Amino acid sequence: MYDLGDVVEMKKPHPCGANRWEITRMGADIKIKCTNCGHVVMLSRREFEKKLKKVLVRKADAENSEKSE
Repeated sequence: MYDLGDVVEMKKPHPCGANRWEITRMGADIKIKCTNCGHVVMLSRREFEKKLKKVLVRKADAENSEKSE
């Protein structure tokens, strides 16, 4: 589904205009950081899953493609 370091898209865009967030902390709460302006938001896991639209870049997939090159 999603993991630490993944880049996700939320249902509503951030006021700065971007809609790409990086997951920086996982636990009972999930901390995400805007990839455009660097703003950090902490959401409960339930709220995060409700607002999540899709996973754009999986960290594991990005690392695997770098290793194969």
